[in-house]
Amino acid sequence: MDLIRHLECFVAVAEESHFGRAAARLGIAQPPLSQRIQRLERELGVRLFERTSRQVTITKAGTLLLPEARALLDRAESLRTAARRIRDGDSGLLRAALTPDISGETVAAVLSGFRRRHAGVELELHELSTAQQLARFAARELDVGLVHHPCDVTGLDFGPVLHRELGVLLPQTAAAAAHEAVPLSLLTGFDLALFPRADAPALYDDVLTACARNGYTPPAVRHGQGAGFVRGLILSAGVVAFTPRDARQATAGDEDPAITWRPLAGSPLAWRHCVAWPKGRGDTAVRAFADAVHRALRETAGARTDLPDRPLHLRPAAEYLL
Repeated sequence: MDLIRHLECFVAVAEESHFGRAAARLGIAQPPLSQRIQRLERELGVRLFERTSRQVTITKAGTLLLPEARALLDRAESLRTAARRIRDGDSGLLRAALTPDISGETVAAVLSGFRRRHAGVELELHELSTAQQLARFAARELDVGLVHHPCDVTGLDFGPVLHRELGVLLPQTAAAAAHEAVPLSLLTGFDLALFPRADAPALYDDVLTACARNGYTPPAVRHGQGAGFVRGLILSAGVVAFTPRDARQATAGDEDPAITWRPLAGSPLAWRHCVAWPKGRGDTAVRAFADAVHRALRETAGARTDLPDRPLHLRPAAEYLL
């Protein structure tokens, strides 16, 4: 027996005191309504209504059970509402990730922006490389993340690509530091500090290819991402590193006279980011996170996109293609 549906019939008859009006309210015919009331009475073992040819009167047992029936119906509706909110991404847990090169200011802006949109959703935010995110997507352990391009987006949907132009961190004493914008060719002789290739293989290869195309082939590539480690390499080992303007303080700091940041002449290098999520998972919480990341990167990191400035969820999918 569908208890909830039968209780709805019981409450409707009790409130209308008339089978015909109750049937019209429920959108069913009167005979099926009478049958459901009879079946509910058999199930509960009590008589709920006294019936005559002219009227329907609720019994004492029915009167005592009516508040319980209403409470059960309220709880059932609450359950349905909660299920809809979870299905639509309006409550529950959202497992999200950002790449390690995102500045603290941008992380804070993402968190505050998401909370403003979806305070009822618990955001579990991780710092993961692109490769780690792709592995977690495949294992269904991640709902949404900011990835570097190029990468394998098989099985994923993704938002617009954002560009963050890279500059170079180098010793203040280096001759190239005297230039307002440094040509890559002037970095000849310096080793390069770069993230491990396993973190984003296609991006790693693209960086080295762009360097070679512009006259810079580092004698060696030193792998590292921690700000303190990279700073140590730059200070003592003849190394340079590429980083966006917004992330330079983590390694150099405005007060450090030994390391300087300069833009690259001609803007030959840029990080390309986009928010990705499994196909079919683009619910309201995912879109809210994507919007928060998109806004934070543009406002705190100076990221740019070639797409019109329209809300993320209104952009046609074709515009997202690389």
